Order: sequence, then structure tokens, then C-alpha cells
Amino acid sequence: MELLKQRIIQEAGMLPGNVLNANTFMRYRIDVALIDRLGEEFYRLFRETRPDRIVTVETSGIPVALSVARCFGLSCVVARKIAGEAEENDYHARLISYFDRQDYNLCISRLFLERGSRVLLIDDFLATGNTLNAMMEIIKTAGAQLVGIGAVVEKGFQHGGDELRSKGVNLKSLCIIDSMENGITFRE
Repeated sequence: MELLKQRIIQEAGMLPGNVLNANTFMRYRIDVALIDRLGEEFYRLFRETRPDRIVTVETSGIPVALSVARCFGLSCVVARKIAGEAEENDYHARLISYFDRQDYNLCISRLFLERGSRVLLIDDFLATGNTLNAMMEIIKTAGAQLVGIGAVVEKGFQHGGDELRSKGVNLKSLCIIDSMENGITFRE
């Protein structure tokens, strides 16, 4: 998505450890018009999958997931990251976060994810795929069906997206960064 690439080039910073800082338009200052464009693009890419659940993780992906949910006329379910033990009524999976290297339990209440649900996962950044693999474990445990994953930015050089695609996952990324070595290089 060209608009997203332009914003990354113009505003995103690069932090140590191959972390892309999109705080000026996706995290602390949210460009609502851009977020709506991202949501509309995910709707276009996934409308044929007919999801009945839009799910995300408590990250800067929440605004995008809300926009996607609005386009589909659905509510949005947010998985929580907790440092301690999961609650008894939660589906959960262990997650070691790429971003902060912390060990979490990723949790969704059983009230919000039922057997047979058709889930579209929306995530802000896809690097190694740890978060999405934990979410897929939760979806499988719940007896739900993953119909697709939408990633706003995929860091292709970290190969998480390649691994998910090799498993047959319907993954669509709005832009893929191939390198952050000497500036940002996008995959065409």
C-alpha cells in the first residue's frame, strides 16, 4: 500500500533491534484517516472470507482492528498480554514478545471466542510470528477457524510471514519491509 509506505519513509524511525517506530501515526498519535484507509484495505482483501470475529492483541494494532471491524459491521475482540497466570475462563498461550523480550500469557475470554467462530486476526507488525503463532494456538484450542491474518507491516527479513505462508495461512500484509540495513527497503 503506497500511502503506508510513504508514511513509513517520512515519519517512522528505526530503533535498535530492527524495531520500526511508527508512534507518530499508529501508536501515540493516531492518524485516524490513515487508520480508516488501512481498515478499508483489509476489508477489501478479506471480505470474501466472511469472518464473524475480528481479533487483535493489545498493541498499536487496536485502532486498525477497530477500523476493520467497523467495515465488517462486527465488534473487535482484544487479546490481553498478562505477565502472570491466565484466568480459569480464558483461552491462553505462552508468548515471548519480540518487541520487549518479555514472557507473557496471551489471553482471550472464552465468552468472546466460541467454537466455530470465523476469525480474522489483525496485527500491527509481523516480525518473527511469535504473537500470531500464539494467537493461532488459542484459536485452535477454542475450536474456531482462522480465515485470515492481516498485518499492517511485515518485516520480511525476519521470516515470520514466510513461515506462516508455508503453513498455508491466508496472510496479507499491507507492506513488506525487506531490509532496514541502510534505510528502509520495501518488497515490491
